[in-house]
Amino acid sequence: MPIQVFNPVVIAGGVGSRLWPLSRASFPKQYQQLVDNEHGFTMLQQTFLRLSKLEIGFSQLICNQAHRFLAAQQCFAANIAAEIVLEPIGRNTAPAIILAALRLLEAGSDEPMLVLSADHAIADEASLHSTLISAHQLAVLGSLVTLGIEPRFACTGYGYIRCGVGSDAGGFEVDGFVEKPNEATAQSYLKQGNYLWNSGMFIVRPSVLIEEAALHCAELLHHCRLTVKSATKDLDFIRLSEQEFSQCESISLDYAIMERTKKGVVVPLSCGWSDVGDLQSLWKTNKRNSEGNVLQGDVVASNSQNCLVKTSNRLVAILGVEGLAVIETKDAVLVAPLNQAQQVKDLVIQLKGRDELMHQREVYRPWGSYDSVDSGPNYQVKRITVNPGARLSLQRHQHRAEHWVVVDGTAKVHVDGLDHVLHANDSIYIPLGAVHCLANETDVPLQLVEVQSGSYLGEDDIERLDDIYGRS
Repeated sequence: MPIQVFNPVVIAGGVGSRLWPLSRASFPKQYQQLVDNEHGFTMLQQTFLRLSKLEIGFSQLICNQAHRFLAAQQCFAANIAAEIVLEPIGRNTAPAIILAALRLLEAGSDEPMLVLSADHAIADEASLHSTLISAHQLAVLGSLVTLGIEPRFACTGYGYIRCGVGSDAGGFEVDGFVEKPNEATAQSYLKQGNYLWNSGMFIVRPSVLIEEAALHCAELLHHCRLTVKSATKDLDFIRLSEQEFSQCESISLDYAIMERTKKGVVVPLSCGWSDVGDLQSLWKTNKRNSEGNVLQGDVVASNSQNCLVKTSNRLVAILGVEGLAVIETKDAVLVAPLNQAQQVKDLVIQLKGRDELMHQREVYRPWGSYDSVDSGPNYQVKRITVNPGARLSLQRHQHRAEHWVVVDGTAKVHVDGLDHVLHANDSIYIPLGAVHCLANETDVPLQLVEVQSGSYLGEDDIERLDDIYGRS
């Protein structure tokens, strides 16, 4: 029997865990041989890759516009073909999914759309695929299908779906959605046996979803239509209008439609699923060593148990601790008990106004990325990576000069009408006001160090004269 066609819609609500690499041993064996680093694929990449056994139609990735180049780089690195839709602000899942359905109908496709979050870990992908086949058949017949995870323990961190009358096609009527319960209530759900964890995965034909949206959230549908109509193409991205999208109610698909529709069906799924929504989930999902620790990066652990430690820039050492999360980035370090992982959002509120929260050291651009290594009065040092075949815009600066030193690769540099080819250890000076451009015309990444000097070093001191990415 041919495998049914799905139109994947992957929602990446942020970078955090969604782009976190799980250790190689933590995901299915068929991917491990494809990985050439110790951390493996990111969760976003794994979400797309696990669809490889399905017949895929039009793929959409929905993410915040601040993460566009990082998400695009993840797709490029894993050879993922998906159109990336940029949300100017967060509006929960209902607007995103309705927008995806409208765009599919606009493209002439009414095959079931498969809605996935980019922060799910799945151990048994064969079970997922077989369940999706059953769910596909129900969706074709006009049901709004959600996948319910067969609970393995009395979890208080997930919402639940109460199953109603069963059908011959393998699903159950949705009898109700319930919020995250306390311990006693979760234990009672487990004993009753007719409750499933709410996975947030959906399969539905776009036309059916839009019909139900017209019945249950007509105003939201109206603003979604206006948003789709005003969307614009920007490089490889679809950019949504903030003016229109901001009018959409911030609401989940469960609240907007699934709790109200009479077409809701839940299909049970047992696949070793985990919603990796916090640091404790990451610790549980990743491969742990004999002391129960998950260690990624340059980490030394002594007499410590059941910890999650990830470093991206420096050595981190732990001694005589238990149950801690220690996360080191180029911008900051977090230390917290794993059992308080869900309270990190309260800490973020206290960080509002801090530059580390809004402006990270490593910044992604359509041509690659740069890392702000050091800065002080009248100078700034950056490590720049230019992707194979990419080039920066033809530009000039009014307030700064630049010195470039090639570390690895070959750079083609244009300065005031003259072209230069630089190799490792070569350098060049870009005077203030000079018209210049940097390109990598090879098939390997270009690495260089840039030293800026001048009275003003802001990113807005760039006058683009020509740009292949449409930013002139």
